[in-house]
Amino acid sequence: MDRKIPRGRFVWYELLTSDTNAAQRFYTQLIGWDTASWRAGDEPYMLWMQAQQRIGGLMRLPAEATKAGTPSHWLGYVSTPDVDATLALAGKLGASTLMPATDVHDVGRIAIISDPQGAVIGVYKPIDAPEDEERAPSIGEVSWRELVTTDHFAAFTFYEALFGWRKAELMDMGESGLYQMYGRNGATLGGMYNKPKELPGPAAWLYYIHIADVTEAAKKVESLGGQVLNGQIEVPGGSFIAQCLDPQGAAFALHSHQN
Repeated sequence: MDRKIPRGRFVWYELLTSDTNAAQRFYTQLIGWDTASWRAGDEPYMLWMQAQQRIGGLMRLPAEATKAGTPSHWLGYVSTPDVDATLALAGKLGASTLMPATDVHDVGRIAIISDPQGAVIGVYKPIDAPEDEERAPSIGEVSWRELVTTDHFAAFTFYEALFGWRKAELMDMGESGLYQMYGRNGATLGGMYNKPKELPGPAAWLYYIHIADVTEAAKKVESLGGQVLNGQIEVPGGSFIAQCLDPQGAAFALHSHQN
């Protein structure tokens, strides 16, 4: 029996950038990813590979997006058994469709939405059904998915209805406010919080890549031309994080378990 497409599982991470060659050099040297060419032609697409597994993609930021002022950025895709129904529900819940449901040959059906607070996320029904169960991330995989938004209570209500996510721990960060963790199938996927007034930009998702040593990786980010915005922060659970920009300005973060 074929596996069913799971609802609400992060399954793909895509970097849309102003310079694909430079981005490829940066992340392969920093994270240790390999790359593979997936499609040639007018719109070439590279695959991010970790231990011979496809974990995401790399493509040039579309010209129309560049003209509109969209910066280089990472885009996460969440699986759904029905992209069209998910889009219809997202619209009823106050989201906007940025890219309508589109079939991609040998890949599946995808769409891109902006949630009610303005954060952008992808919706994806892959041809090959991924596992439904969540598992501990390996080195080089995304380990945390964080939503920085303007109303994390409303944002969670939206994603709960859309993807079936459930509340996990609620952490009080003092002056920084509340941090709502969320998950599925008993596993915690990430957190949501309200961005401080001094933090510029719209609501957005930030993806954390699991690495062996944040301290060493943060040094490497800067030596490779990137920028560490918030570096080597200890977080509950014995982890350290660093929030960064790559040389083209795309935000990403690093995460490691250290003693």
